[in-house]
Amino acid sequence: MAKVKTSYVCRDCGNVQPKWMGKCPDCGAWDALERFSEPVGSAASAAPGALSLGPADAAPSARRAVPIAEVKPLDVPRIPTGIAEFDRVLGGGIVPGSVALLGGDPGIGKSTLLLQAAAALAGRGRRVLYATSEESAAQVKLRADRLEGSADAARGSNLLLLAEPNVAVVAEEARRLRPDLLVLDSIQLAYRGDVDAIPGSLQQLRRCCHDLVTLAKTSGTAVAVVGHVTKDGDLAGPKLLEHLVDVVLAFEGDRHHAYRVVRAVKNRFGSTQELGLFEMSGTGLVEVEEASLAPEAAPGADGRPARRCGTVFAPVLAGSRVLLAEIQALTATGFLGAAKRRAGGLDAARLAMLIAVLEKHGGLRLGDQDVYASALGGVRIPEPAADLATALAIAGAFYDRAAGPATAAIGEIALSGEVRSVRQLDQRVQAAVRRGARLLLVPAAQSSAARPAAGPGVEVVPVAGIRDAIEQLG
Repeated sequence: MAKVKTSYVCRDCGNVQPKWMGKCPDCGAWDALERFSEPVGSAASAAPGALSLGPADAAPSARRAVPIAEVKPLDVPRIPTGIAEFDRVLGGGIVPGSVALLGGDPGIGKSTLLLQAAAALAGRGRRVLYATSEESAAQVKLRADRLEGSADAARGSNLLLLAEPNVAVVAEEARRLRPDLLVLDSIQLAYRGDVDAIPGSLQQLRRCCHDLVTLAKTSGTAVAVVGHVTKDGDLAGPKLLEHLVDVVLAFEGDRHHAYRVVRAVKNRFGSTQELGLFEMSGTGLVEVEEASLAPEAAPGADGRPARRCGTVFAPVLAGSRVLLAEIQALTATGFLGAAKRRAGGLDAARLAMLIAVLEKHGGLRLGDQDVYASALGGVRIPEPAADLATALAIAGAFYDRAAGPATAAIGEIALSGEVRSVRQLDQRVQAAVRRGARLLLVPAAQSSAARPAAGPGVEVVPVAGIRDAIEQLG
């Protein structure tokens, strides 16, 4: 009987410790070490994530160091899926031999997105193997018939379906069929029969992910894996999974909103700043253009756009694109010393800072006011270029004064109340004008650069401080 080696793996950082400790010495996480047992000398006893790159007696020249200037650049081939928003996040398409991990909340649409991508690839003549460990083949077929654009591919011979949770069987079928893409939904319910642990455990996750990575690197088949998330929104399982794969995608969105956002947390073949925008419909996920993210103001009784206090538009960057986000704010009488500050889609700490700046340099008295600020549509805005729009929305809600329906604000607010410059202003201005903006509030230091980008018929107002911006409210 083989000896059993017991070690402890941190589920946050993936580092291995020889004994259990209450606090991980590498990342400092408490109660994060989990017991891991494996036979000594087995394939599973290799270092976590270790891949066999060749025999030990390989030619010495294969291991010699060379100057980086002599290394030839790698031309990474890509396979476009045909879904432009998904390809944007991936960096242009799927890279053969890569492994991607897609995580998101239950019911957000992870399986739908990958099934649509698989059907789109199959419709372009690529062979795809869709392996499911959560559903039966009939359930997947029923969903494929419902999705727009997937029914034709489901009736073809390029989209193959395998309802099997055993990773060894899935890998063997993939080696036989040699598909361009292998989809596994999901890795938490997949298992290896020779590992004495339940599916979803640390041992099973490590071994299954290791086998899939080895399959991808040795066969050239791209692998896409669905992963569950915890209640905190992090990918379930050890951080080792994220270290092993090439791409980690997060599928986000509010279940009460139709919009969904795909962003790259890790991407070895492209940028991690890009966003893919989708809308959930009865026929699956539909690609969304950034122009449709900012709803138009509803007309009033006189036919003109209605006056909306506490609403300001902000052109924000999402990778290489500009989104015209609608920011709304509401102030209500609260209790001094216990006033509420709530942010939806905005950084809560930055919202608190903007409220302090408005009190100190804008003349507002918000100490006894509950302040609520939100970016509509379920979009998250992490960048400070939306500070000016957020502050104006709060001031407009407090004074019951509205910005114009065709007004957009751009600028970062410093603690001194000064409106600072932002990057890529010309791109933001052009996107706002294209969406119908006719009045732009920009940092005073960048007003001369904003006017040529705005073009004729658009008024550019330089704003030096927060008080200057408040004066623009009607």
